[in-house]
Amino acid sequence: MKSILIAGVGGQGTLLASMVFGQIALRMGYDVKLSEVHGMAQRGGSVVTYVRMGDQGEKVYSPVIDECGADILLAFEELEGLRWLPYLNPQGGKLYCNSQQVLPMPVIIGAAEYPQNIPGKIKTYFPDAVFVDALKLANEAGSVKAVNTVLLGVLAKNMPLDKEIWKEAIRSVVKPKFIGLNENAFELGYAL
Repeated sequence: MKSILIAGVGGQGTLLASMVFGQIALRMGYDVKLSEVHGMAQRGGSVVTYVRMGDQGEKVYSPVIDECGADILLAFEELEGLRWLPYLNPQGGKLYCNSQQVLPMPVIIGAAEYPQNIPGKIKTYFPDAVFVDALKLANEAGSVKAVNTVLLGVLAKNMPLDKEIWKEAIRSVVKPKFIGLNENAFELGYAL
């Protein structure tokens, strides 16, 4: 069983990323369950998606991931990576995080401060956490909206799945006019 938690803020493409995982699982004949929780997503609020994939022949009964239950935490923003860190398995869990900072409303209005040195705090518990400037690479690919596929590329490089399965899954869930952009973003992430 592989449990993947995808965390970000509204508009970063967490749902599309989860659909890519769903397509990968289906193409490999694995059972898969997806679930998402939307906060104030349209206003930049927290969005988290759970993906649970069974191994060959293994049935998945629930998409929910408990604390310490995620094998992978894919965070599209630093604070979301820190916020969902308790869900990452301390025994071998892997964190892949975009180094972007999206200020939440309490910070914008001055009611709170954005935490300092989030990568350092995370690395205290997960020293091999991977931080990537996915926003920069998404811009290179042609759109800031491709942060999600940049991070999928980074993750794909570190998973034992054929690269072409990832690309097929991406092609199956994005609109045809955005396939080239997303493939470029995926390749930039994969090349890291």
